[in-house]
Amino acid sequence: MVISPPEKPTRDEKQSAGRNVAIVALFAALGGMLYGYDTGIISGALPKMSAQWGIDHTRQEIVTAAILAGAVIGALVGGSLSKRLGRRKTIFIIACVFAVGVVACALAVDAWMMTFCRLFLGLAVGACSQIVPTYIAELAPPQRRGAMVTFFNIAIGVGIFLANLVSVVAAAGDSPEASSNWRWMIGIAVFPALVLAAAMLQLPETPRWLIENGTVGKARVVLRWMRPNRTAAVEETLQIWAISQQEDKESRGGWANLTQRWARPALIAGLGIAAFTQLSGLEMMIYYSHTILGTAAGFDAGLVVWSGLGIAAVYLIFTAVGERLVDVVGRRRLMLTLIPGSTVFLFGFGLMFVLTDHPNRYLTLALMLAYMACNAAGLQAVGWLLGSELYPLSIRDRATSLHAVALWGSNLVLTLTALSTIDGLGLGPAFVMYAGFNLLSFVFVYFAVPETKGHSLEDIEQSLRDGTFLPLRGNIASRIGLPDNRITTGAAAD
Repeated sequence: MVISPPEKPTRDEKQSAGRNVAIVALFAALGGMLYGYDTGIISGALPKMSAQWGIDHTRQEIVTAAILAGAVIGALVGGSLSKRLGRRKTIFIIACVFAVGVVACALAVDAWMMTFCRLFLGLAVGACSQIVPTYIAELAPPQRRGAMVTFFNIAIGVGIFLANLVSVVAAAGDSPEASSNWRWMIGIAVFPALVLAAAMLQLPETPRWLIENGTVGKARVVLRWMRPNRTAAVEETLQIWAISQQEDKESRGGWANLTQRWARPALIAGLGIAAFTQLSGLEMMIYYSHTILGTAAGFDAGLVVWSGLGIAAVYLIFTAVGERLVDVVGRRRLMLTLIPGSTVFLFGFGLMFVLTDHPNRYLTLALMLAYMACNAAGLQAVGWLLGSELYPLSIRDRATSLHAVALWGSNLVLTLTALSTIDGLGLGPAFVMYAGFNLLSFVFVYFAVPETKGHSLEDIEQSLRDGTFLPLRGNIASRIGLPDNRITTGAAAD
């Protein structure tokens, strides 16, 4: 019998599959843009609301953090919903909540109504942050998964940049602090929400969810559309099916599966990274950039607005840099390279205000931007990605929910306490403390987070079962200075 060699994809097939993967990632990542815009627009809108409604710092923190409290709830609900209905239908529902939420916020008549509406809007933000990266990761090929999932991060950066650009436009009129033009600033986000809802009616369900729910044939059809040829689609279908069969009995345990000893290292790594992406302080600085630079640092109104736009631009540019590097340098190495920079620059920013009450404005802004660049390209680019690829299939829905809860919960704590902390400790000591959180994140990554670059989701799961997941095994001292620790599986690492 003559065995035919494996089918090789043609150039046209590769281009077609790559285009289809990009289309899915780009449209799904609209959820990231909505997340970035709806959380970022508060920085420019909050001073206007405060002037119109006469609210103090405590109420400002409550209004700002309400969306994060909703995000915690949305993250918990989103996992169960996506397991029952599928990733695609859940994202459609999320898009509808986004549309209703932003319109409600734009029509709010006082601070308490705004708080409630942002709480509702947060349901979409939290569920989106949990479902969209998982949706993209389960459709993307292993060698492009990092770049595709970080489309979500780039979209967040686009949303934050657009929010600050809108703030610049809104501030161009006379007496911007007393105006009520914050309503249209918030309300225009309804349009991308409707585009996302329409797109999800056309995009496919993920093959992993389809196989888990007994529709192997549909999964193969989806993979044939997303992969360069029939052979690649069939092989991946069989690999997913084998893992699904292996987990069939385990998946009946529900939330109890999260306590399984073999899966614990993935939970520790994923939830820790989720917390540190927020405790490192970047998103808190985005929310309160106008307040921090204007009230605490003494920037004039014009410089505050343009500085906010510069912060958003740096976030966007360096998130894109991280997207380009994450599949080349690797997740772990990228974080270990850039976290020291974010620590030093944030410490320097805080130290400037410890040493003097009136530091050089441009030097302090430069330190803030340098910190933003390192954090956006490192921790922020990798945080969402790891949440989509570390967890085994049997616990993925619940674990990604916990991942988003850890992220939004830590964000909520930081946002609720930021202005009070700055008032109590002073701007300088507060940011020295946040620099300490960045240093702790470096230690955590070194000891608890493995390299996942180039490995399929099934390879990562098998490493957990084999006990080869952790980055440092055996004699730790002998491995100091070797940050590129890889998951050891049957598949060769890139």
